[in-house]
Amino acid sequence: MKVSRRGLLAGAAVGGGLLVAWSLLPREFENPLAPGENEIAVDAWLKIGADGVVTVAVPQLEMGQGVTTLLPQIVAMELGADWRQVAAEPAPVSGAYANVPLAAEWAPLWKPVIPALADDPDDVLLRNWAQDERFTVTARGTTLAAYEAACRDAAAAARAMLQQAAAERWDVPWEQCRAENGVIYHDDKAASFAELALEAARFDPPDPPPLKTEAPVDPAVLAGIQDTDLAPAFPRVDLPSKVDGSHVFAGDVRLPGMVFAAIRHGPHDKAELLDFDPSLASGQRGLIQLVRGKRWLAAVADNWWAAEQALQSIAPRFGIDRPARSSSINEALDRHLAGGPGTVFEKRGEGIEGYTPTMSRRYDIAPGVHATIETTSATARLMDGILELWLPAQAPEQARKAAAKALGMSVGKVVLYPVSAGGSFDRRLENEVAIEVALLAREVGRPVQLTWSRWQEMVASKPRAPAAGLIAAQTDDEGNIAALRLRVASPPTMHEFGRRLFENEVSWAAIDALEGEADPFAVSGLAGPYGVTNLSVEHVPVVTMLPTAPMRGQSDGYNCFMRECFIDEVAQDHEREPMSYRIAMLGGDPGMADVLQRAARLASWDGGRPGSGQGIACHRMQLGDAVGRIAVVAEAGAGEGGLRARRLFACVDIGRVVNRDIALQQIEGGMVFGLAMALGCSTDYSEGLPTHQRLSALAMPTLEDCPEIVIELVASDAEPFDPGEIGVPPVAPAVANAFASATGVRLRRLPLLSALP
Repeated sequence: MKVSRRGLLAGAAVGGGLLVAWSLLPREFENPLAPGENEIAVDAWLKIGADGVVTVAVPQLEMGQGVTTLLPQIVAMELGADWRQVAAEPAPVSGAYANVPLAAEWAPLWKPVIPALADDPDDVLLRNWAQDERFTVTARGTTLAAYEAACRDAAAAARAMLQQAAAERWDVPWEQCRAENGVIYHDDKAASFAELALEAARFDPPDPPPLKTEAPVDPAVLAGIQDTDLAPAFPRVDLPSKVDGSHVFAGDVRLPGMVFAAIRHGPHDKAELLDFDPSLASGQRGLIQLVRGKRWLAAVADNWWAAEQALQSIAPRFGIDRPARSSSINEALDRHLAGGPGTVFEKRGEGIEGYTPTMSRRYDIAPGVHATIETTSATARLMDGILELWLPAQAPEQARKAAAKALGMSVGKVVLYPVSAGGSFDRRLENEVAIEVALLAREVGRPVQLTWSRWQEMVASKPRAPAAGLIAAQTDDEGNIAALRLRVASPPTMHEFGRRLFENEVSWAAIDALEGEADPFAVSGLAGPYGVTNLSVEHVPVVTMLPTAPMRGQSDGYNCFMRECFIDEVAQDHEREPMSYRIAMLGGDPGMADVLQRAARLASWDGGRPGSGQGIACHRMQLGDAVGRIAVVAEAGAGEGGLRARRLFACVDIGRVVNRDIALQQIEGGMVFGLAMALGCSTDYSEGLPTHQRLSALAMPTLEDCPEIVIELVASDAEPFDPGEIGVPPVAPAVANAFASATGVRLRRLPLLSALP
């Protein structure tokens, strides 16, 4: 059944339920939400059953960020549903769920014919492209920006239909009815959603939908409650299944007759499988088949361990034209930072023309690895010309296209069943596993589950870009900055990633095509919140043989480190107190001054004096009209095993907070991630291979190492900003500044402890 905004259609669905289409955008789609028997589906977003259960479609990948709670909560609050009867259902890939704000943000990556017509989420051409491409990518914290309005519209429409059904029963005006906790009331009369659901399908919802006057906001935040032990008003929908082990992750999929595969990849970059001796694995019990790819070798067995052991016995040989080496990468960064041509992406006043720096510092960033708990895993079944995929994909349509191209089939013949990811940090934006498992399913002729070992996760993953930055300032005698130059040399990571994602290019082709092309995403957040009158932000593109990828926090994760460490160094050289020094430069951003002062009060900030072990940093991020602000105070000092971060205090302003519990989880998780990137989570490369093979080698913080974290949320009615990434950027500079105040030693390289002799 096709539906469009041009009219309301109601009719029988395949499952025996009723389908009510109301607010789909002005394009035609097959309705992606299939109601079962005794259910009605309202638009593409929600179903209400005769048992009173409200099921909400979730088109984003659940990877720990709580999207399977957030969107259902928005529907429940607008609908007036009982939270105990609200469920989430992964939505199929469909243009009805296009992520238009992210399509606008990433327009430089998919390169529209007329760029000026594709940078505004309200633009019709942009919306049509996102719908036609089924662009439902999960990234950049765009869930609320992309889907809150549609969820509220559908919920308001459904509420009005339930009210109309009740009003007909009671012969009263429907506008006088109200919905609360899954029940429609009018004076002393009441009827549950369960009683009214099927009757409601007969009524037309008002156009526009009768939205509640207040947008969804967590009642605890509205009341100004900061107690983190307070029970959440909307507990996570996915929590019970994760506690009892029934939640389905990629590695949990089981199909009749399924076999298991392990794999060996060639080094970075442009490796080819040369030869291998299959007889070396001939005695491996359970081994079924070896499958040779151009750049990988897979073993298929009746259990994964047998497949992995077979590959260990074989030890295939790879040839490589252009091996990634840390020494070569560092030389390229040095050369380009010193004299390579760059592109200025932001300039204020006169820039740096006519100014002579009185202070300059260099900062270095090593490649960072995603290090997800769950390694890459996917399952495929090829039967009767249909390829079925079970995998956690942040870019599901692009995964379908990649698999279809690998098998030479139509993308319409590829069905993707979304499963949750055990963490991602943007790792699941890459789709090479979809290609590999599709080819394995074809060669084996049976359902097959491919799981990468930890070593292969390290070998084949594309890290966060290495970078080198030079920051220079001209200051007066009191340390006031008259001109500021921020120059960063790094690979054009996002453009490189965009060519892989949207054009399905191999990594070396993407790298070669971008030689000399600067990337505005590489300097994201570098200028920061400061109102320096004369400023220049410049990216110098560097070609290395190491393919790179986006990571949680994006380039803000290290740009904030360079800038905030430099600000501290200027303040220290001029004997200025670091917090007030920052606030003096925030004339255009009183909100940032507020979070800095709040964080300082939270931490009993003593001025960051030498020996105090305290350090401070702040950062601002923006997506469309939504702005997030954060200030962090770190306390660090000598401990067992060396320097340790003891406590982290953060004040965060992310606008309207829809779910306080999820916001706190995401900010705290981001801060721990930022701490991991500050202290470790990095590797060197030798002949295309990472020098670290296991999680234990990455010096990531354990539970014992994690500091006490205290977070204060600022109550606000501004547009909501996603909490998932904002906790990452300021942690590393706050910790570095704390280390400097504790020891007098300034560390200018990430990870920090790698800079120690």
